Amino acid sequence: MRLAAGVLTPHAAPGPEVEIPEMASAQVDVVVARVSPPDGTTTPPSAAADLRALATPSALQPAVESLFDASIDVIAYASTTSGYAIGHAAEAELARRLRRLSGVPVVTSGLAAVHALKAFGVRRVALIHPPWFDDEMADLGTDYFRAQELDAVTLTATSLPKDPTQVRPEQVIEYVSTQVDASTDAIFFAGNGFRAAATIEELERRTGQLVLEANQVLLWSLLIATGSGLRVDGYGSLFDSRLSRRSPCL
Repeated sequence: MRLAAGVLTPHAAPGPEVEIPEMASAQVDVVVARVSPPDGTTTPPSAAADLRALATPSALQPAVESLFDASIDVIAYASTTSGYAIGHAAEAELARRLRRLSGVPVVTSGLAAVHALKAFGVRRVALIHPPWFDDEMADLGTDYFRAQELDAVTLTATSLPKDPTQVRPEQVIEYVSTQVDASTDAIFFAGNGFRAAATIEELERRTGQLVLEANQVLLWSLLIATGSGLRVDGYGSLFDSRLSRRSPCL
């Protein structure tokens, strides 16, 4: 059975619409609606304050309504940094609001990542941020996970290209392999435009740790939310798990 996922995002960089169909062997159709400021400006959000403004009802409603004709089964809010900016509790409320507006299950990057980490009993996680995340996002990311009783250490991959389209899997694997040590239990690639899904299997082999990525956890969560039996191969132990199948969706 094919699924139709509506992806809401305030970001311009392609991410979920590329990686989710790839991971799902083209069995999940992705329809993207980009959230824009109510005043009609098109400047990409660059700070936490911008992201908070785009997580308001007035900003979200037009984007949700644009998905109504697509007959979607689930909504994925694809913005790790929005979760960082508004915090875990507000992200959960955002998901509930989107559920009321859309009438379908809703998953988000941050809630899905926390759920996966806790399902695997992770205590300490290495957050791998792309080079386009600034110091403010590094601090907010650490605070986001620590507020959920997960010890987090944040590494910003400044050696990688700042253009998301220029980042190559081998570069990511080399960076993580040299920067992450045995003091952590898991690795999480934050940022839905940071397309690192192709590195997951190799990094789990090299590090012996659970490896999560923003679009990967979104896919995992939306499959649970819809009760799909779709099998995903080649993208880490997350999809092999028979641990908690209760979705962090609303």
